[in-house]
Amino acid sequence: MTDAQHIRNPVEWIWHQVGATAVSAASIGQALLGSSEAQKAPLPTVRRIGVADLREALAQGIDDFEACRSDVVFLCLVYPVIGLALAWFTIGYDVLPLLFPLASGFALVGPVVAVGLYEMSRRREQGATVNWVDAFGVAHSPAFAAIVMLGIGLLGVFVLWLAAAYAIFQFTVGPEQPASITAFASDVFTTGTGWWMIVIGMGVGFLFAALVLTISVVSFPLLLDRDVGLYRAVITSVRAVATNPGTMAVWGFIVACSLAIGSLPAFIGLIIVLPILGHATWHLYRKVVV
Repeated sequence: MTDAQHIRNPVEWIWHQVGATAVSAASIGQALLGSSEAQKAPLPTVRRIGVADLREALAQGIDDFEACRSDVVFLCLVYPVIGLALAWFTIGYDVLPLLFPLASGFALVGPVVAVGLYEMSRRREQGATVNWVDAFGVAHSPAFAAIVMLGIGLLGVFVLWLAAAYAIFQFTVGPEQPASITAFASDVFTTGTGWWMIVIGMGVGFLFAALVLTISVVSFPLLLDRDVGLYRAVITSVRAVATNPGTMAVWGFIVACSLAIGSLPAFIGLIIVLPILGHATWHLYRKVVV
């Protein structure tokens, strides 16, 4: 009887499951901590940067965008579609109060959707010819599992933000659902509870955005560039923000304003804003991490 035809007894089946679980646990451990060599290496060195470095990173991001314009525009066409789909969902399913939180959530999941742009900038930096297919080269990266885990973490933060935003609506303008967009706008901008919702929502949203910026500003590019593991990548990102709090605050403000402008009209501006910010983030990483 061949191996394929062999029927395993319960002991063999349990042993196989234990072995498969051990392999999965080892893979998760390597994604979290990196290879054994990476675990023995010191943490990447973080340098201090200034606002001038941000301007240079943005200029380099624009240069990458111009060099790969047709490719990145093709890739980023999906973002306006997603934005419009979210708008239709909120209007069509009586969750209108979540329209703005969903739109502003681009800032929380932006580092995830920009991973392919980091890869394009990385390859262009090496002198390679780059096209849109190279963005999917991330899937072949040794750190792909760690990138996926960090992406899931940011999606979790996004879901928590939506829950917090809806709770704020319930305790201020709500709990009744608005009858229409006009009625909702009137409740928000012409009542005291509406202005309280805006103030509290912006404060809570700022905390979520600051958290995402702190843990992801250089972690995704670092995972693409080096064998460091998820834990070291996030720690390095936190250290980068702690070393450059003022500069990183300015960068966060630039990202937030750019995404807000790019969302108008109908999210079309994201076709240009997202690739520029994505490419610029790669060059910002190069300036921050030695």
